[in-house]
Amino acid sequence: MRGSWRRPVAFAAATALVVAGCVTAAVQNKGPEVQTVKVVAKRFDFTPEEIKLKKGVPVDLELTTEDRVHGFYAPKLNLRAEIMPGKTAHLRFTPDTAGTFLFQCDIFCGEGHENMDGKIVVVE
Repeated sequence: MRGSWRRPVAFAAATALVVAGCVTAAVQNKGPEVQTVKVVAKRFDFTPEEIKLKKGVPVDLELTTEDRVHGFYAPKLNLRAEIMPGKTAHLRFTPDTAGTFLFQCDIFCGEGHENMDGKIVVVE
């Protein structure tokens, strides 16, 4: 019975090494941080009007409005969302092309709706 403690101790040590290895691998394989950009839509305006992003960096656009239903449409980036009052809409994507891409409200929101637009600038 003298050596009977060795097996459980050896098993615990091996388990600890495996767990430590998994945690280290997960930290090393962690991809780029997700950039969160808050966009507020209100009658005839997006804030910010210009969104700056970096190519290859994942982004989460958090879209909100307080006044009424709006749309967010960036056709060249294939992005579309309906923004409802009191709720947050998310558009998650990774820009893979540098350039300037226009977006607009695509739900009619009254006189001045045609000027409700902005741009996404993606840099290298």
